[in-house]
Amino acid sequence: MAVFSTSLNRRTFLGGTALGALTLAFPGQLLAEPKSGGVVTVVSWPPPSYLTSAVTTAGPETNLGGKFFDGLLEYGFQMVAQPALAESWSISDDGLRITFNLRKGVKWHDGQPFTSRDVAFTIMEVLKVHHGRGRVTFGAVTAVETPDENTAVFVLERPAPAMLKSLDAVESPMMPAHLYQGTDIMKNPHNTDPVGTGPYKLESYTVGESVVMVRNPDYWDKDKPHLDRIVMRYVSDSATRTAMLETGEANLVSFSMIPPLDINRLGEDAKFSVTQKGYETILSMCFIDFNLRNPILANEKVRHAIAHAIDNKWIVENVYFGFGYPATGPLHQEQADFYTAEGVPTYAPDLAQAEKLLDEAGYKRDASGKRFAIIMDPLPWGDEPLRISEYMREQFRQIGIDLTIRTADMAGFVKRVYTNRDFDMSIVVGTSGPDPTIGVHRFYVSSNIKEGVAFSNGSGYSNPEVDKILADAQLELDLEKRKKLYADFQAIEMRDLPSLPLVATNRATVSSANLHDHTVGAIGSFGSLLSAWIG
Repeated sequence: MAVFSTSLNRRTFLGGTALGALTLAFPGQLLAEPKSGGVVTVVSWPPPSYLTSAVTTAGPETNLGGKFFDGLLEYGFQMVAQPALAESWSISDDGLRITFNLRKGVKWHDGQPFTSRDVAFTIMEVLKVHHGRGRVTFGAVTAVETPDENTAVFVLERPAPAMLKSLDAVESPMMPAHLYQGTDIMKNPHNTDPVGTGPYKLESYTVGESVVMVRNPDYWDKDKPHLDRIVMRYVSDSATRTAMLETGEANLVSFSMIPPLDINRLGEDAKFSVTQKGYETILSMCFIDFNLRNPILANEKVRHAIAHAIDNKWIVENVYFGFGYPATGPLHQEQADFYTAEGVPTYAPDLAQAEKLLDEAGYKRDASGKRFAIIMDPLPWGDEPLRISEYMREQFRQIGIDLTIRTADMAGFVKRVYTNRDFDMSIVVGTSGPDPTIGVHRFYVSSNIKEGVAFSNGSGYSNPEVDKILADAQLELDLEKRKKLYADFQAIEMRDLPSLPLVATNRATVSSANLHDHTVGAIGSFGSLLSAWIG
């Protein structure tokens, strides 16, 4: 059995699981003596539907969850783990039992004690059921035993190499069983009135406009947080968000929520700081989801034709302004252990080939020059999905496809695409961790075709071969064998094309120069802002 605690340093456990090295080190190096007090204003868009990331993987919620809630662990930039609500943990030799020794004396914001009951409830009744990534990440967990209030034991039916990289406050926030158990999780009023164990409490919530958080004076890390308040403001226009930074009305914007050219410009101004660190657990991929229930889009030749009508490089250069790479498959280039372009089908921009494939598919132009009409639903997250949709509308016009763009707020988008399945094509921005199990699998395994689970398998793609490959990859402990499995997956996905990867994006956080230590670990400013201070 391998044991991990605050006293261990650069300890590797191999045993039966070979899950890799977990270094219990601070996630970032803090270079100056922090000052207490002050208010930080974060500006973003769109507004959230919930104030917890336990029931959705949508960006607005992930930007809040780590401030109200804690995870069992947290991670440095190299994805080495350190204690959070779990002070130490151990893994059995066969990898089928993981024991977490919980921090004592932790209180929920309402004063109730945090216990192992909360851990068991969160994993088994919230994340395994309602969380798009959690349904896959914790798929091997059959039970969470609670031998006492301070011990939680994950019981696995098979080893899960990636799971210990998924236990931070954003990805897997611990939820209060005493307020949720026995209720309709998705309709629980505390989804918008959060009670967590995290460093900040909810002070006020103005729907569609702002979330105000106040320092938790009873937080278990007694020296933190440093800030008195965090104000999240939701502003729809990206140029206005830039202006708020420049006038001092806002201190921080993350996930490239201002225009790329402004990021570059402010990066050259000493009054601002720009970093692309803090996205190690949220590698971002922009892709098109085809609704395979639509008989037109169920035709593989139509999907291949659409791929030939799109120039990924143009999108990178003219929509993302270089903040990303043309995607070659479902894995991000920064998932370096598993990414490959070798043997993966490609679709060079070629309108003539697109027309040929559409003719072969039986969709010839009519007297007006049109073949068929489809609707695009772009994700309301940043400016890019809408701009890509506008580009596609013009490209499609040239090959006889009439594309209509339909917009909605985040709640409307999620309901239309993931509950009602009332869409033809959607542009999605999906995030995943450095291991594809954390975030990639959810879009392609047939077990994740689950009505109402946001950012899951929206296309309805079901391929038993892919299901088996990804199940095997999730279990495989030999790195070279995992690489081969993921290489096979990438080739099959780009052949079947249930979704069309467009851009593997790079994201940036921009802040005023006097805001320090907002990005000290792998989840960056999306996390707790526990160490952040003004001075």
